[in-house]
Amino acid sequence: MRLGVLCETAPREKRVALIPDDVAKLCGLGFEVSVQVGAGVAAGFMDDDYSAAGASVGALDAVLAADAVLTVRDGQTDNTPSQGSGKLFAGVFDPRWDATSANLLAKRDLTSFSMDLVPRITRAQSMDVLSSMATVAGYQAVLLAASHLPQMFPLMMTAAGTLKPARVLVLGAGVAGLQAIATARKLGGVVEAYDVRPAAQEQIRSMGAKAVELDLSAAEGDAGGEGSGGYARAQGEDAAELQRQQLTPHIAASDVVISTAAVPGRASPLLISSQMVAAMKPASVIIDLAAERGGNCELTQADEQVDSGGVTILGPTDLPSRAARHASQMFSHNLTEFLGHLAPEGSSALDQLLEDEDEIIKAMLVTHGGKVVGPESS
Repeated sequence: MRLGVLCETAPREKRVALIPDDVAKLCGLGFEVSVQVGAGVAAGFMDDDYSAAGASVGALDAVLAADAVLTVRDGQTDNTPSQGSGKLFAGVFDPRWDATSANLLAKRDLTSFSMDLVPRITRAQSMDVLSSMATVAGYQAVLLAASHLPQMFPLMMTAAGTLKPARVLVLGAGVAGLQAIATARKLGGVVEAYDVRPAAQEQIRSMGAKAVELDLSAAEGDAGGEGSGGYARAQGEDAAELQRQQLTPHIAASDVVISTAAVPGRASPLLISSQMVAAMKPASVIIDLAAERGGNCELTQADEQVDSGGVTILGPTDLPSRAARHASQMFSHNLTEFLGHLAPEGSSALDQLLEDEDEIIKAMLVTHGGKVVGPESS
């Protein structure tokens, strides 16, 4: 199988789908790899590095001629194989949220796989791009907060007086939230965290943070909890309102709030209302990692800095790209593991995997035979 690695064109995207170390590994397994000129430069991987790893480095046309074209998130541009090619295409297309990429890829008769659909099962853990990128995002969120907060994070005893530590509240204790907790604590912050899933309370404590416990028993309807794949389940509005009421004093007492709550395929749950923001201290900071789907904060604007009564609200959607080298390393490893499953001997086993209804392939397949076969967008 010939693999083609695209140079990303999405705004602020600095990652690359495969890094040289994994190219060398794939070449050793029998794959041939073509890399578009400059594909890895923004992440610190030079064209000569790819050539040394066994890849050919060339223009876009040569990459698109490959049997399988690989991208991070370039699924809505002309950087996709031409119509009627029947080629394989893999990247992050988020079809549960936006069907645009899926419809385009089906129209072009591409067999496409979305890396954000990796099932949360043991044998697919090494392919889990969402967890990998959430790790980077959680880390970067704390650094971003620290750069905007007009104080230092740790407690300091100085000759000029005692400097109080930053108080950090993390909303959502998935991979991004847990990494944010770990990073904030390493910087010396006093950290507490909340997650609607009861099982997450122990994970929060294991990271050294205080678990915020709310009583939502009085709420009518579904109070949320854990859904399929370990993700949070959407709450009913009564429970969500009660949750916001009980979170208000915790948010008001915090210098930094990092929100990471997301439900696959749905708009981000509203955790922080404008009234809750108004109760915060001036110069406090909110980092909303759910901005791409509307945000956990009512005032969030994706990729913009909002000032509300002295509170800074940031909704970055490119945090993994801000650590592009390590993010690319992790993404590349996930993708390499997937390719090893799809083509274990360097040639595609797709037909057999489809016939066997392989759980991983079935979950990740978005388009095939000119049709959208993956999950529908919400």
